[in-house]
Amino acid sequence: MFRRPAQRFTALFALLPLLASCGGGTAPPPEPGTSRGTSPILDGRRVILLPVQRVGGVPGNASAELSHALTDQGQDVAWVLWSEVDAALARSPGMDARTTGLPVGLFGAAQVERVGDPLFGQLRRMAGLVDAEFILLPVSVTWETNPAPIEASPRVRFTVALIAARTGHVVWYGVEEGDDHPRDDPRALATAAERLSESLLWYVRPGPRG
Repeated sequence: MFRRPAQRFTALFALLPLLASCGGGTAPPPEPGTSRGTSPILDGRRVILLPVQRVGGVPGNASAELSHALTDQGQDVAWVLWSEVDAALARSPGMDARTTGLPVGLFGAAQVERVGDPLFGQLRRMAGLVDAEFILLPVSVTWETNPAPIEASPRVRFTVALIAARTGHVVWYGVEEGDDHPRDDPRALATAAERLSESLLWYVRPGPRG
């Protein structure tokens, strides 16, 4: 099931049988402002942050914007940025893994409970290189039509999955949109990134940090 981010309760999701290589059911992905699963408290845990895999007409650097929002909000998370993963992969030329161009199409086709190969194999190998427990996989960032008045601006939408490195289980899956801003306004991308980080890092209280 899917829930609104404000409803912070623990939900158990039975693993569905693997379909082909990805594993998943036939339920559609969650709507904007909703998430599936409960993101664990990530403070002190090593989490790979990958770049956005699919960018649909959104100007600006979506990967950098999301990285800024997440590292600012989750200062106690042991983030492993994709640049560090790329450096580790460069030192292991025989390793069959990459941080970009990953096969993420399965997320748009079904409700994914657990990722299978070839995606899982790549994620597991890169996590082993940098000793990470989770991988945060930004599946896509897109412009979406605003269902409000016809003259309203579209919104930037992030779709992100948090995956357990050892099992491929999709621990949390979220879809968040930013505020209404013109396409060339950097706030369109920034507000979407901030909202996504607040949803993932639900336990972080706003305000000054000591």
